[in-house]
Amino acid sequence: MNQQKTWSPKGAEAAASRRWHLIDAQGQTLGRLAVLIARLLRGKHKPNWTPHLDTGDFVVVINASQIAVTGNKMKQKMYYRHSNYPGGFKAVALQDYARKHPARPLEEAVRGMLPRNNMGDNLFRKLHVYAGPAHKHEAQTPVPYPMDEAARETGQNR
Repeated sequence: MNQQKTWSPKGAEAAASRRWHLIDAQGQTLGRLAVLIARLLRGKHKPNWTPHLDTGDFVVVINASQIAVTGNKMKQKMYYRHSNYPGGFKAVALQDYARKHPARPLEEAVRGMLPRNNMGDNLFRKLHVYAGPAHKHEAQTPVPYPMDEAARETGQNR
């Protein structure tokens, strides 16, 4: 009986196949875009994806200040934090939060979809979000990611 062992990618093999993706967030829905970015960062779009390895790609997002949300979320969605001092609880609406920090709502949405461990921290470092159309990663030659293909991949037929 000739049995073959199951192949599993090693760390160096996963790092060798990394790509840079450029995503234009203008007019995209916050949550749906965050799902796509989290998939690219984890590497779930690749056939050699492994849960315990970082097989994902780098992602550069531009125009994050022009991201869309559905319904009345701009006024109703809240971001909470606490200073760990008495009375240090703060709640900020998405509308005010996005006005002060345009890239953070997308960053926090993606961060919430990544693992809560050291690997999740390393995956998050591969995400670069910019509020406007300019970015500083031209040297890496990021490839524009086709959003119509992204809708097909994630099962979003809207």
